[in-house]
Amino acid sequence: MKFIDEAVIDIRSGNGGRGCVSFRRERFIPRGGPDGGDGGRGGHVIFKVSGRKRTLSHFRHKKHFFARNGAPGMGKQKTGENGADMLIEVPPGVVITDAGTQSPIRDMTEPGESFIAAFGGRGGRGNRRFKTSTHRAPRFAQPGEPGQAMSLKLELKLLADAGLIGLPNAGKSTLIGAMSSARPKTGAYPFTTLFPHLGVVHTEWGEPFVAADMPGLIKGASQGTGLGFKFLRHIERTRILLHLIDASEIDPDSPLEAYRTIRKELAGHSANLAGKKEIVVLNKMDLPGAREKAGLFQSAFQGDFFRISALAGDGVKRLISETAGRLDALNERD
Repeated sequence: MKFIDEAVIDIRSGNGGRGCVSFRRERFIPRGGPDGGDGGRGGHVIFKVSGRKRTLSHFRHKKHFFARNGAPGMGKQKTGENGADMLIEVPPGVVITDAGTQSPIRDMTEPGESFIAAFGGRGGRGNRRFKTSTHRAPRFAQPGEPGQAMSLKLELKLLADAGLIGLPNAGKSTLIGAMSSARPKTGAYPFTTLFPHLGVVHTEWGEPFVAADMPGLIKGASQGTGLGFKFLRHIERTRILLHLIDASEIDPDSPLEAYRTIRKELAGHSANLAGKKEIVVLNKMDLPGAREKAGLFQSAFQGDFFRISALAGDGVKRLISETAGRLDALNERD
């Protein structure tokens, strides 16, 4: 399935039904009073978070979502039937904005959460509502109120505890496969990951956490270069970042070049991203020359980092334990 993380749709709630003009017509009551019923309410347009949805792919071909109009009122004071609501299911993590003004409307995160995006028009009042002591036989009724129409932009921001970031081919897909049961495509060429993958990581002593493998970032990603730009917003939802660096590709003349490239792109996107906690991970330690280059990195970095081989599984359990521990600490702080 192609990952769809943006969609623009048109919604319209139902019009209210027209009120009825009617008079009692019964035997022995030649001058029956007004008995026109009210029109029914127009249907609402309702968004609801569904745990079964993972992407916005179901909006690829369906762009218009219209609720039903309310039915007109009837005689004998009968109210018209309300219009059927239009229910739109979205995955957790969808941000809804007005497509015209770009004003935020709703951030939907919890399964089962719902809200009415467009209210149906109220039904018009029947002629019995206009009877007075001086006007006992009104021959008019009220039309129903029109529904609401708008264009909405839906953006999906994945909900994950840990986000795997790094340059293309840093080994993010291999690592998420080693940490969880996720099986993303892997390969030795740029941009193997074309859309995010989620994996549930189980720990030996604590709560499982969700990790997201993001497409590789390159220089200029925060300005739209490469594949990473449109996925940077997904990283905003994560609690902690796992910053992967291919140890075998570290430049001996500038050991921190790869690390600084990613940090610059995070800062260029938002202060929120730049301020996230991170765990630096040197991957592919099983490849020739990786150990020597890791030593150069250590001298320049002056901080803690992990050395692993995601492919061989070396150091992965310790990394999982450290990630889970830091997430627990963040949860306790919150």
